[in-house]
Amino acid sequence: MENTDHEDVTSSGHKDSLLCDSLHGSMHDKDNSPVMRAVFPSPVCKVYRFQTESSRWMLVREQMSDSPLSSSLPRQLLACYIQEDRRRIQELRELGDLSPHWEVLRSDVIAHYSQLITTYKETLIELNKLTGSSGCFKSSCSKSDRYLEFIPVNLHAQRMQVTCPRRTVWYDVVTFGAPSDHYQGFKHGGLQRILNKPEPDKKSSSAYCSVSYSADQSSRAREILGRVAQLQPLISELAEDLLKAALEVSAQRVQETLSSLARRTEQLVHALKDELVKSALFALHKARPAYLLSDEHAHVTQGNGTGHQHLSTNQDELQSSLGRQERLPHRLKYDEDEWDRVWANVAMSLNCIIAMVDRLQQRERRKQEVRSQNDDITPTEHLPSSWHEQLLPLVVTLRECVTEAVDRSRNAMTFVLLQEAAWQTSHSQAFTHRRDAVFSQTLCAVVCGFVLRLYSGLEDKLFLLQLCETGLIAQFEGLLSTYGDEVGMLEDMEVGVSDMSKVSFRITEAKSDQPSNLLPTVSGQRGGFCVEVPLPSETYLLLPGELRDGRGLRVHPLLFNIGINQQQSLAERFGDSSLQERINQRSCEMLKSYYMMLREKHPNMTLPSSQSTASVEDLLVSLDQTLEVRKRKNVEVLWLAASLCRRLNGIRLTSCKSAKDRTSMSVTLEQCTLLRDEHALSSEHFTRALDCMRREGSRMDNVEKNVCSRKYAFNSIQLKTFPKPYRPPEGTYGKVDT
Repeated sequence: MENTDHEDVTSSGHKDSLLCDSLHGSMHDKDNSPVMRAVFPSPVCKVYRFQTESSRWMLVREQMSDSPLSSSLPRQLLACYIQEDRRRIQELRELGDLSPHWEVLRSDVIAHYSQLITTYKETLIELNKLTGSSGCFKSSCSKSDRYLEFIPVNLHAQRMQVTCPRRTVWYDVVTFGAPSDHYQGFKHGGLQRILNKPEPDKKSSSAYCSVSYSADQSSRAREILGRVAQLQPLISELAEDLLKAALEVSAQRVQETLSSLARRTEQLVHALKDELVKSALFALHKARPAYLLSDEHAHVTQGNGTGHQHLSTNQDELQSSLGRQERLPHRLKYDEDEWDRVWANVAMSLNCIIAMVDRLQQRERRKQEVRSQNDDITPTEHLPSSWHEQLLPLVVTLRECVTEAVDRSRNAMTFVLLQEAAWQTSHSQAFTHRRDAVFSQTLCAVVCGFVLRLYSGLEDKLFLLQLCETGLIAQFEGLLSTYGDEVGMLEDMEVGVSDMSKVSFRITEAKSDQPSNLLPTVSGQRGGFCVEVPLPSETYLLLPGELRDGRGLRVHPLLFNIGINQQQSLAERFGDSSLQERINQRSCEMLKSYYMMLREKHPNMTLPSSQSTASVEDLLVSLDQTLEVRKRKNVEVLWLAASLCRRLNGIRLTSCKSAKDRTSMSVTLEQCTLLRDEHALSSEHFTRALDCMRREGSRMDNVEKNVCSRKYAFNSIQLKTFPKPYRPPEGTYGKVDT
């Protein structure tokens, strides 16, 4: 680390005496770890000395780095999308015969998925060609590049280390261009506008009008599909392990495996019992060509009145029940209780196995008691080989029941998603593509923020407890205007941020300390992605057990946006700012809900301290009041939201169109405000420090990295419309934006 006794250097030109040195390299302290080197390699560093109000000096290190995650995560996501869409096509084909109307919809959706697969494969091929630094950085000049849609624009980790006489503190912000699809453009608006379009006129088809599913139901259908797909192979594997344990004559292993099998099977039954599955099966039946009766109620039978409550665990009854079942697609009449019997048979077959193991164990114990009394042999844990013979038919039955239930539930949920896919296709052929690209850009930024926050809090037990129990706030700060194309960008960003609530994180043990093994990985499908964050073994083993047991960790995404440029002036005078107002109000309510949840679970938790006398409750009240004030370019909203995020251990992310100019003004302002409020930066030094960071700091390097010029893309007329704290010093601006 640099010598803290280094004297101020007075340089020629525009260089400020507050700038001590300029370094390109890694840290030489605990943050120079394998994880940080892998995720944020080769940072650009600037070092300053600022005077405090007590006339002491503090050393400030500003550090900016791009990340290989900008390209590695999009490549993984594209592979997941391709795999999911192939599976969706197969599931749609497995629905069997459908009436002409539904057949047309299915054909359209299959064609849509096929086109996505082709496009994504082409994009993946092009991304795989990128290597070195060019493979993990997308400049503002490349916003509209077709093959770079999934890569975030100008993503960087912006870090500030403050070294004072008594402590050293890190402040982190992830900066990136607002997640949006510049390649497709904004002629028809962004994702939020597309989602809110009225439904197209429906054809006069009784089949189509007879069913309609909400966005929540579609989301639940994806969850059920994912859950079922996860549990079926686990149950099959555990059933096989149970037979092996019986064959290997190990009583203890039989009991342990049976416990695991029972837990997973019960989870499957719980998922299958969802009313959405039952109603979707009926809707699917009505979409069959064999559904000929005009009166909808005429072909719904009342069942035999026995109901599944009379089902027992008797094996003979189970086999009889299975024998009576017929596959639904081939029947003209529909039995509403049929599905209840299907999922109940899964539970019955499990109970038969449990009952059989209990009987065999009791029989074995009685034999051992007799042998012990006769001093014949010492009781052992070994089982007779007949156990395998007794359990085999029951395990086969369980597998058959699970397969039957999974197949039907998969068909039902696929039918639900057919409605959603048909709606998306009718609204916009490129809707799914657009949402996937925006999601990818947003996810890259959130993962970077998560890694930064996790690593800075590894020694904070209260933070790790908060991470386990309530998750983390991810607070996005937007500087987009509500005028012109930036409205479409904000509409994209709102949906991209909201979709982060469907992402979970898991902390894993890295295979080695090689950089490739320390990069986060993503798996899953739309609506249910999981990001695994590997840590070196020595770090991972120090984590509390809750974080090592595979628990899913959530982020709570929030977006606060205040336009600050000349276009926002036009929007406020002649346009409409209701989109911004709605986004901010909704995020404020979500922030209050998160804090209430945190306090309910951990009423005595100590949150990060601040030199400010305002409590979190006071800040929330101030934010509420500030939002109610009809004030133009009310940037205090952003300041309060950022302060609340830090007080709640959250992740900070800042965006404008390309994270180059307005974002640089915001980041430098935030850094100097933190130095003033938390580290007693002298008031007379505040403006000098701010100008120094904007003139010679890492953000100017960011501008040069993007457009090969050390000039912010502002002109003097534009800057007159900016709030004063967001105006750069003279001589640092003049180029036209790209």
